[in-house]
Amino acid sequence: MSTPDATTAAEAHPRFAEALRELGLDVEVRRFPEATRTAAEAAAAIGCELSEIVKSLIFEADGAPVLVLMDGSSRVDVERVRAELGAGKVKRAGAELVRETTGYAIGGVPPFGHRTRTRVLADRGLLDHDVVWAAAGTPHTVFPLDPKSLIGHAGGTVVDVREHSK
Repeated sequence: MSTPDATTAAEAHPRFAEALRELGLDVEVRRFPEATRTAAEAAAAIGCELSEIVKSLIFEADGAPVLVLMDGSSRVDVERVRAELGAGKVKRAGAELVRETTGYAIGGVPPFGHRTRTRVLADRGLLDHDVVWAAAGTPHTVFPLDPKSLIGHAGGTVVDVREHSK
């Protein structure tokens, strides 16, 4: 387990720090010396379960960006996302669309505080935890929040879009 550096919102990406201020959220932002770009890296650094990590993933549904919030131990079922949205085609967004839509690079995308408003789907598995951890706008920063608040601030709709084993 890594030792985090400073623990203030100032450690977050400036756009995300501003979003926290606007929402009136006082959360502990932890900065780690090594990247927490993947869910596994974040869980190892924090010392939590992989499923307590929130992945903020951008998909393209009929050309429009959609944010999917998924727990770190699960994979998104693109067909379930397509059905949930009533879309013809859904695919993972490329790095350029992710940055254009959110203002952040892949590996540091937070669940809210984005450059644009997008539709948000939150997998119900996130609600299985008292606290979840999400990126704070950089590959080195994370913050904890209860899942209901996180989904609420993201403007998310709770759905079941995780892959289920066959």
